[in-house]
Amino acid sequence: MKRLPPLPALHTFLVTAQHCNFTRAGQQLHITQGAVSRQIAALEQHLGYALFQRQARGLSLTREGQDWLPRVQQVFSLIEQGVREVGGRSATLQLKAPTCVMRWLLPRLMEWQALRPDVPVELTTTVQHGVDLRREGFDAAVVYGDAPNHGLRVRKLFDEQLTPVCAPSLRQGPLPLQQVEDLARHMLLHPSRDEHDWRLWLQAAGVTLASQGPKQHFETLDMAMAMAAQGTGVAIGDWSLIGDDLRGGRLCMPFALKVMTGKGYYLVSQAKGLPPGLVELLDWLEGQAGL
Repeated sequence: MKRLPPLPALHTFLVTAQHCNFTRAGQQLHITQGAVSRQIAALEQHLGYALFQRQARGLSLTREGQDWLPRVQQVFSLIEQGVREVGGRSATLQLKAPTCVMRWLLPRLMEWQALRPDVPVELTTTVQHGVDLRREGFDAAVVYGDAPNHGLRVRKLFDEQLTPVCAPSLRQGPLPLQQVEDLARHMLLHPSRDEHDWRLWLQAAGVTLASQGPKQHFETLDMAMAMAAQGTGVAIGDWSLIGDDLRGGRLCMPFALKVMTGKGYYLVSQAKGLPPGLVELLDWLEGQAGL
């Protein structure tokens, strides 16, 4: 029987096939472009045929490479599944979540670790709103957007509900916020560059501001909320995520209107084969969202 190809070389092939570029594959693998090229060449020599066609503008898979790719993906998927299932209760759970949900999630994970130090959790934050559990190696993830539908177990945490928020001192200051038109006299804080959230809320309120004062954009919701809490201006935020700030008096709602966007936050995991500690964590987070 022919000697099997080495596993590291197969992993290099998988990453290179995803990018069709030696340089980007090397960046992901933290090795040089030349090292990637040499590993692929050695694998091709071992197999006896080419896996990639070298072209002036990049790479493309040969017919043999196209046949190999789904098989290699399946191999690494089975390995990842084995790591998850065999690790049992003692393994650190790997959780992924977008930065926009950190204001709600992080305090609850800290509370979970105090309650259950025997079930440690490692959190990875990202600006991405989705996840591919088969390829990314996470046990579970919080995702934002429409309800996922990819054969996963999905638990809805809450709907997105937009509403303006500010520091109590700003609401009661020399330019009080008594009606929506008063927003024209305050700095509007945008949690994204596209200003979509503010436009959506103002449209639902039936108001077009005759004039707008200064505005400031942020890369994350958390940064916008932090500036609002300092009295800098009025931010638009997700009511579901800032309950702790409202209850603690760091922020207040100058207007009662909350606008449903149709999007939501969901907790996703594989449908079966989950370690008991993960099931307990997901059940607990789902319960926290309902409080």
